[in-house]
Amino acid sequence: MVQVFDWYRAAAPAERRTFWGCFCGWTLDSFDNQVLAFLLPTLMAVWHFSKGEAGLIATSSLLAASIGGWVSGILSDRHGRVRVLTGSIIWFTAFSVIAGFTSSYHQLLIVRALQGLGFGAEWAVGAALMAEVINPVHRGKALGLVQSGFSVGWAMAAVLTGLLLAYLPASIAWRSAFWIGVVPALVVLMIRRYIPEPELFREMKKTTGGAVVATWRSAFHKDVRRASFLAALLVTGLQASSYAIMIWLPTMLVQVRHLPVSTVALMATMMSVGSFIGQVGFAYLNDSLGRRSTAIAFCLFSALLTGCYLFIPMDAWLLAALGLPVGMGINGAFAGMGPMLSELFPTQIRTTCMGFSYNVGKSVGALSVAAVGVVAERMGMVGAIAVFCFFGYFCALLALSFLPETRGRDLTSVALSDDSYDRLDMLEQASPTRR
Repeated sequence: MVQVFDWYRAAAPAERRTFWGCFCGWTLDSFDNQVLAFLLPTLMAVWHFSKGEAGLIATSSLLAASIGGWVSGILSDRHGRVRVLTGSIIWFTAFSVIAGFTSSYHQLLIVRALQGLGFGAEWAVGAALMAEVINPVHRGKALGLVQSGFSVGWAMAAVLTGLLLAYLPASIAWRSAFWIGVVPALVVLMIRRYIPEPELFREMKKTTGGAVVATWRSAFHKDVRRASFLAALLVTGLQASSYAIMIWLPTMLVQVRHLPVSTVALMATMMSVGSFIGQVGFAYLNDSLGRRSTAIAFCLFSALLTGCYLFIPMDAWLLAALGLPVGMGINGAFAGMGPMLSELFPTQIRTTCMGFSYNVGKSVGALSVAAVGVVAERMGMVGAIAVFCFFGYFCALLALSFLPETRGRDLTSVALSDDSYDRLDMLEQASPTRR
């Protein structure tokens, strides 16, 4: 157990502060994002809107986050990682407070869409910041543990909203759930006051004379477009599988397996715990076995386990208990996305490309949520979940077969060719968005 934390004890103070700043930021992002899911039943009762309208709120926030993630990546390559991350926290926390003052469905729809623009920044920019600061030998562990903040934020949202709804009047409880995010946001902002821009980023700016390189076109440039699209395919596959299971599995267990709601709730809790264990485990395997090998193993494990879960008859307690390994599989692999994607792209356009790949993959993968519902009308809920889950893992494995192994890669060696840099600089000078 002592050796597990050796990397943290060996880290410099700036590395430790950066780790906690990124971890807490990702936890807060997850918390603010997941709060709505636990409040929707209450809001539907208060404002009398349909399930379809409820889904539209979640979808609008997700699509806005994808746009925000890409734009934030560009701004981060232009103006700095820490500055953009700080701005994103202020942005989505402010709109969380505003959401608590809304008084109708349409007001909340607009506010959540605007809030979503801030959600997208935390993953790509935070992952790049951590990758550029930490020792390459420990990059997988550090970024994987940052990713585990998703599970912590998910659990915090479940516990706090449950307590507020249980002990406060409904009229104020849901508003308080939106407002309470201010407290952890202040903690994150305090930590980030003491985080400097990565030396790697500052050196890049000095070397290029402060020239602004990143534009929206950067992810499609010939030096990186193959990696951009393969990374997007990888994220698409993982997100499609994860969404298909996380969103629809509870419904399947109730409607097809006829399990009581209490058992399904236990299963969901086990999944969240398993998600955290899987992400931490992936983080350490990532550095010892490599990015590709660990991701391939997790995909195969998840596909096999999901097949057993869906098609083999089991009693209620076994189904609930298996929620833990299912959570490990479907969410554990995301701990490897930060290290792998940060090591694929050059510093000049790292967060631009990461923001594009991750958020395009997230948006396309999210279509599986609606697709499962449509296909289920023809082939049943179990078959629909299986189709999109297995297709998602096929896409992920296909992308992994073409992506290189990047474990421990020196980020200074990932660079644009001279002629490519010149062309990107010319594109920037021609761009109407240039400062």
